[in-house]
This record gives sequence, structure tokens and C-alpha cells, in this order.
Amino acid sequence: MLGLNGPSRALADFRGKPLIINVWASWCGPCRQEMASLERLAWQEHIPFSIIGISTDDDPDKARQLLKERNATISHFIDRRLQLENMLGASRLPLTVLVDADGRVVDKLYGAKQWDGREALALIAQAFRGGRPSRKPAGT
Repeated sequence: MLGLNGPSRALADFRGKPLIINVWASWCGPCRQEMASLERLAWQEHIPFSIIGISTDDDPDKARQLLKERNATISHFIDRRLQLENMLGASRLPLTVLVDADGRVVDKLYGAKQWDGREALALIAQAFRGGRPSRKPAGT
């Protein structure tokens, strides 16, 4: 995967720890809407999973510009040949895929979510069997 805001990596590099993959595009309003909550989730202490973003943009510069505007700290990658989009079944965006530590997809969720909210944290905990952040986010 070609890195947009960091080094390039292989998807297999993330094995061994649960993973949240968010598939998005810079032109997708709901994708843009949920980005901040994914960042807040990633910044919570002691989260037992990794979070990455996969852009389906045709133009990597547009994706990079959005990440720069949003001060993104989560690792984001570009899906240049739509390989991941097809593999993950991203028929619409945003798509968030929860993958267990062994690399198996345990859940796929279409549409924007408030990823640091109580409902999403419960969903993540259930999918990863107890893998939820150690503290409640502010305002829940």
C-alpha cells in the first residue's frame, strides 16, 4: 500500500493485532464527516487495535491535501488499482472493516459513524471480543 502521509506498508504488516480499516475518498462527504472521530479514537490511551485509512481517490494529491487539511495522524494509504476496494467489497463509501488479529474480517460497516461514541465503542468491543479502549471518551 502506497503511503499518503507516511511510509508505504504491506497490509500483512498489521497482522497480530486487531485492525480497523476505513475506506474513504476525498470527494465523499460522509467520509470527511467521520474522519475526526477516527482520529479521536486513535488518540485514546491503550487501544488494543490499529486504525488505518485507505483512499480510493484517483488522484493521490487530492487525498493528501485532505489529510493535510485535517491534520491526519492515522496512517493513510492510496488504493491505486482499486485492489483493496475490490478485496474489501467497498461498493459504497465510507466503508469500515474490522479485522481480527489473525487477518479475518469480523465486520463491515457502511456509512459514517461517530467512531469514538458509546455505540461504536460497544460495536468494536463486541467485534474484537473485549478489545475496547480503556477509558471513556469525553462527552459520553
